[in-house]
Amino acid sequence: MLILPPLLFALVALPLQAQEAQEAQEAQEAQEAEPAPRTLEVSDLAVAGRVIGLEFTDDEIELMLDDVRGRLREFDALRSRAIANDVAPTGTFSPWISGLTPRAGQFGPAAMELPTVERPDDLEDVAFWSIPELAALLRQTSVTSTELTLMYLARLKRLDEHLHCVITLTGERALEQAAARDKELADGQDRGLLHGIPWGVKDLMAVEGYRTTWGAKPFENQQIDHTAEVVERLDAAGAVLIAKLSVGALAWGDVWFGERTRSPWDFEQGSSGSSAGSASATAAGCVGFALGTETLGSIVSPSVVCATSALRPTFGRVSRDGVMALSWTMDKVGPITRTVGDAALVFEAIQGRDPADDFSRDGAVPVAGPLPERGGVAEPGAKLRIGVPEGAFRRADGLAEIQAELEAMGFELVPIELPRYPVQAMLITLSAEAAAAFDDLTRSGADDQLVRQVKNAWPNTFRAARLIPAVEYLQAQRLRRQLMLDFEAALDTANVMALVHAPYASGLLSLTNLTGHPAVVAPFVPAAGPREDGSPLTISFTGRLDSDEELMAIVARWQALHPRHERHPELPK
Repeated sequence: MLILPPLLFALVALPLQAQEAQEAQEAQEAQEAEPAPRTLEVSDLAVAGRVIGLEFTDDEIELMLDDVRGRLREFDALRSRAIANDVAPTGTFSPWISGLTPRAGQFGPAAMELPTVERPDDLEDVAFWSIPELAALLRQTSVTSTELTLMYLARLKRLDEHLHCVITLTGERALEQAAARDKELADGQDRGLLHGIPWGVKDLMAVEGYRTTWGAKPFENQQIDHTAEVVERLDAAGAVLIAKLSVGALAWGDVWFGERTRSPWDFEQGSSGSSAGSASATAAGCVGFALGTETLGSIVSPSVVCATSALRPTFGRVSRDGVMALSWTMDKVGPITRTVGDAALVFEAIQGRDPADDFSRDGAVPVAGPLPERGGVAEPGAKLRIGVPEGAFRRADGLAEIQAELEAMGFELVPIELPRYPVQAMLITLSAEAAAAFDDLTRSGADDQLVRQVKNAWPNTFRAARLIPAVEYLQAQRLRRQLMLDFEAALDTANVMALVHAPYASGLLSLTNLTGHPAVVAPFVPAAGPREDGSPLTISFTGRLDSDEELMAIVARWQALHPRHERHPELPK
């Protein structure tokens, strides 16, 4: 036992007494600042029990009453501390849970060679060109990044009257970047194929010096003194940011505080969302490429409507630093492009671990080599298998043609049975996390400023989510773990490298947003022709965890072999 001398004891005791006095004063001040006690009676808990599907006896409720009343005070204490949207919970989520082993290797794209191009008389004729074609234009002709930037800015200004796809133009920043990229190329400094390519970013991602509105009226003038990591990585790759593109308010749908974003194929139709402007502007040839985000379909859905190619990466492959948080365990950032080959180029620039995002990481599956090829098709006998889930082609015409095209490439298509889970119920994950991310918005009443005030919109969802019990949220996460294990086991049992299916078939969109698997969407035109508005149909491919490069290599080769799928909207001059 340690015995302190009297003087030393006094020296120790004095600060302790002062600390205790300060704590007592703070406790008194906190108590005085507390709102008046809310009444809570036995009947209230009986109703609450029915809301969560439990029946309590009166005796059980009497025992609980003091505890629940205490919880109300604890809730107030939690709410007294402001928490910014970019503060993530302590627990991190990874698709690589215990029990899953990364594959030894994956296939990737072959080395890319620039095509030979010529400068057209009208520079707008290149508006729909792919990234390699635009890159060749900058290196093989007299066209400069500044000229490309001015051309795309002019198209955005002209067509936004119809599309409503732009929230903020970043023209000054863009022209400074373009001039710098032109000088670098003239001096022999080449940052890669994205060097000098104009692009747009979904306005969930912060860019210092410009507003970041999240598409929502309460944040219309919000400025964040930080630039998102993905924007900085594309800056480093030489790309030229020309616009912050529209986003459905707080990442739902295509309605934002300014308008409703439209499809370039039909100005009367919404673009879907929430990566509304990213898909609309890319499909309209207003940017070289764009970035979107997905939590539950926000890359896939507008890409289906606008007929763009896109990658929704494996969860964690791309940093969300500087990106609005909606669901910390489901949010993903990915490219929306005109070809899957373009998506691969953008993904290469933005993917990888970022210390500022605890959920981000490098890919766990190395690229072992290019996809086997002979005369442009997969080698016969390679036994590269693609799974076809039950009901995968039920809802769309012409998808059987995709099967035939893949088989002609040498792939073996096999049926696969996927695990059945209450996926819709498990999506309380998103509702609860989103309600937490925008807790202040709901409690302050500022959610009344959002344009959409209907059942299927955030204000109502945030309010209803307050009644999701913490126990049920955690049960959903436990089921989610089982789903992740069973889904990977199904892919292993069938020995498939990917799945092919209609975008919304077999519940795969929701399921794989929970498991974190990557998906690629790509437009195609069946023999029967396009949709009534002239737009192509869309096919989805779901890949193995961290095999994003392999998935894009498969779909990019299919696209290259079938250029008849290339189609662009006719737009006003």
